[in-house]
Amino acid sequence: MSGAAIIDDLLARGLVQDSTDLDALRARLDRGPMTLYVGFDPSADSLHIGHLVPLLMLRRFQDAGHLPIALAGGATGMIGDPGGRSEERNLLDGETLSRNTAAIKVQLSAFLDFEPGPFQARLVDNRDWTEPIGVIDFLRDVGKHVTVNYMLAKEAVKTRVASEHGISFTEFSYMLLQANDFRWLHEHLDCELQAGGSDQWGNITAGIDLIRRRAGASVHGLTLPLIKRSDGEKFGKSADGALWLDPERTSPYALYQYFVNLPDADVEPYLLVLTLLPVEEVRAVAAEHAKAPEKRAGQRRLAWEICALIHGAAAAGEAAAASTGFTTATGALTAEQLAALEGEIPTTHADAVGRDIVDVLVETRLAASKGEARRLIAGGGIYVNDAALAESRPLEAADLMHGRYVMLRKGKRQRHLLVTG
Repeated sequence: MSGAAIIDDLLARGLVQDSTDLDALRARLDRGPMTLYVGFDPSADSLHIGHLVPLLMLRRFQDAGHLPIALAGGATGMIGDPGGRSEERNLLDGETLSRNTAAIKVQLSAFLDFEPGPFQARLVDNRDWTEPIGVIDFLRDVGKHVTVNYMLAKEAVKTRVASEHGISFTEFSYMLLQANDFRWLHEHLDCELQAGGSDQWGNITAGIDLIRRRAGASVHGLTLPLIKRSDGEKFGKSADGALWLDPERTSPYALYQYFVNLPDADVEPYLLVLTLLPVEEVRAVAAEHAKAPEKRAGQRRLAWEICALIHGAAAAGEAAAASTGFTTATGALTAEQLAALEGEIPTTHADAVGRDIVDVLVETRLAASKGEARRLIAGGGIYVNDAALAESRPLEAADLMHGRYVMLRKGKRQRHLLVTG
């Protein structure tokens, strides 16, 4: 893929927020393979869905024949980036950072090809070259090339200085550390492009300027827009309902459910930035979806593609199958689909055959008391396998789907899976 094609693809997807000269970057890409990097913050033991945008950008460049570097910020993570924050983050200890960095490295490996070859990706940790530097050496080799006025002019620093919390010298120094990362990668691994979220533009340009001053070289920078949730908030670790890449923190089913329930307007933009589907195919999916949006075909394709990228096609298929429990008549669900729902929706394991439904409703907390359970049944608000109960009765063997499952429902949406045996 030519340099123009790569840049045009990013532009078509809406993936360019700020950049150095794009024509110069196109020309450099046309000359042959280029090394680029993105840094990932190890302040948690998992990446989240917001990281998928820069991670897939590295993948897009690798697929086009370039050499990506994924940097785990073991050193910068000990400081904390002031960008996009109103107050200083809590500093993590070295043991926690090491554990987080190791977990993130595993996740990065699932998206990039690290096998030996001409376009092999690299994993690096900036602690490897930052920790050996003494304070005096750092001030002489990095600090003297950057003025305080220059740093204060950066939006992230300016905003924090003006805030009620101010900015500590610790976080003020973050820009210098990240600039030095770009310099080190340029000198040792011939890295010529740094990319990151739009909140990283000040740090990226500081690195570009440091390389120009230290090596007299011209390098490139590119930022990607921060994706937003439907409520306008960015996807992040501190936001309520963060979507993690670790399946223990956000299951494939929960991830699938989030995206399958997105508004129609989000389908095309998210297909463009959160999947590897070609732009033309995205447009076709969006056009087909627009013909019958009530079928939610666009959301289902989006949810499957994202789950498959993060957890593999098998897990995406299981999540999709389990999801049909909310769109398909319960009696039509297969044993595999019901098994996939176990634990993903409220689930109780109990031998309930022969027990009165009133007692079961209290045990599963669909009703707070027996009296409430009877009132719900009398009002037609309790369903067993989608059939409304007219009166209380014992659960029977005939109620078991595939010999072991009963789907209880309170009202239209509150479901509880009862598993026997």
